[in-house]
Amino acid sequence: MTNPQMYSRFSLVAILALASFALAPVAQAAKGLPDFTRLVEQYGPAVVNISTTQKRGKGTAMPYGLEIPDIPKDSPFYEFFERFFGEKGEMPQQQLPEEYRSQSLGSGLIISGDGYVITNHHVIRDADKVIVRLSDRREFVAEVVGSDARSDLALLRIDAANLPVVRIGRSEDLKVGEWVLAIGSPFGFEHSATAGIVSAKGRSLPSDNYVPFIQTDVAINPGNSGGPLFNLDGEVVGVNSQIYSRTGGFMGLSFAIPIDMAMDVVEQLKASGRVSRGWLGVLIQDVSQELAESFGMDRPRGALVAQVLPDSPAAEAGVKVGDVILGFDGENVEHSSDLPPIVGRTRAGSEVPVEVLRDGRVQALKVTIDELPDDETLQKASGQVPDGHSIERIGLTIEELSPEQREELQVPENGVLVTEVKDGPAFRAGIRQGDVILMMNNLQVTDAEALKDMVEGIPPGKSVPLLVHRQGSPLFLALRIEE
Repeated sequence: MTNPQMYSRFSLVAILALASFALAPVAQAAKGLPDFTRLVEQYGPAVVNISTTQKRGKGTAMPYGLEIPDIPKDSPFYEFFERFFGEKGEMPQQQLPEEYRSQSLGSGLIISGDGYVITNHHVIRDADKVIVRLSDRREFVAEVVGSDARSDLALLRIDAANLPVVRIGRSEDLKVGEWVLAIGSPFGFEHSATAGIVSAKGRSLPSDNYVPFIQTDVAINPGNSGGPLFNLDGEVVGVNSQIYSRTGGFMGLSFAIPIDMAMDVVEQLKASGRVSRGWLGVLIQDVSQELAESFGMDRPRGALVAQVLPDSPAAEAGVKVGDVILGFDGENVEHSSDLPPIVGRTRAGSEVPVEVLRDGRVQALKVTIDELPDDETLQKASGQVPDGHSIERIGLTIEELSPEQREELQVPENGVLVTEVKDGPAFRAGIRQGDVILMMNNLQVTDAEALKDMVEGIPPGKSVPLLVHRQGSPLFLALRIEE
C-alpha cells in the first residue's frame, strides 16, 4: 500500500523538476541578453544635445526640397503644421514676423576632455549659433571647427575642460548580428538609449557615395543625428546619421557613419578645416549576371566603367570604358559601391595599382590620384550640368524662358527660370526650383545676364527684395548676402 504522504512529496518534486526544465530555456535566453546599464552610466555623460538657430527674414517660405510630412488629422501635430505652414507647406505671409529664428535639434559625442565634439553636418548647417548642452545641464556656445557635407560630419569645439569623453573603437571589427546601442536626443528627449543589432555593413546610399554606412535596426529618430553608436565593450563604432522612413519616424532601418572614417575626417578638419578626398574620374555601375557572362567572368563582381572623365587620373592612366575594376590599391572591389570609399580615402598625389579586366584578361595599371573636385566641376566634366547660368555668389542656377515656358507658366515678359538651388543665400531666402525671378531690388529682371549683374551689385549684409512668380502667384522674398 502506497504511503499518501510519500506520494505527495514525490509529486511535488516531479512538478518542480518539470517546471525547472520548462523554464530553463527562458532563463538561459534572458541571461544571454545584453545589459547596457553600465555602458549608459559610464558613457552617457559624454553624449550631448545640440541645438542651433538660424535667422530667417520676412517672406521666407519652406526651403526647396523640404517637405511637410503627411500627418493624420487626429495627430497632435496636425494643428501645429496646419496653423503655421498651411496646406501647401508654406507659412502664411501675414503670420511672419519681421524676423524670426528657426531651431534644429541633434546629438553629439565628446571625443576629448578639452572640448572637441563630433556631430552631423546637417545638424549645424546654415546655423548662426550652435549650442551644446551637457548631461549636467551646462550649456556652451560652440565654435564650428569644420564641416564636411559629403560625409555628413562636423567638428565642434566648446570652451571647457575635464569633460567626460567616449572611448573610440574600430568599426572595421564590427560583425553583422552584433549588439549595438545608440544614445541621443530623439525629438528633443535628451539622453535616450535604444538598442539593436548590426543589420549590414558597407551600405551605399544614393546620395552618399563616399560613406560605407553601418546599417542597424536600432530605433533612430529625428534628434538622434550626430549621436554615438556603441558596441558592447562601450566603444563608439559609428555616428548615427540617417534613417530610411516613409513616415518621418523609425521604420527599422537606420544608418551610421563608421567611426574609422569619422575620425579620419575629424583629423583633417582639425588640421585644415576641410576634407581632401582622392579622385579617380570614372562613372561606374554594378556588373550583373548577364554582363558577367558577356565579359567571360565566372561570377558578377567589380565596378564596370561606364564613362571616363576627360583630363582625369583614370584617363591619364589609360582606363577605358568597358573595363571592370577588380582591385584598387590592393583591396578587392566586389561591388561598384565598394570603389568610391576606397578611392576617397586615398591621399591626392598617391600612385596606386589598379587591377582591371579588359577583353577577357586581367591587366595592372598605375594611377596617380588627384583631389576630388567640387560637385559643380564634377557635373560639368560628366556632362550632367543643365544648359544654364550659374550665380555662385548666391548658389543659384537659372536659364532663359522659352516662349512655350512663358505660356505654360503664365509669365508674359521678363523673368528667368530657377533650375537649381544650392546651399547659400538663395536657399536661405526661400527661392525654389521652378520659381521665375521677375524683379530684384525693384528692378525688372530682363535676362540671365541682367540678374547676374544685379547680384554682383548687392552689398554684403544688405537685404534686397526679390519678386518671384510661383505656382501662378507673385511672392516677395528677402535676399541677403552675409558679410
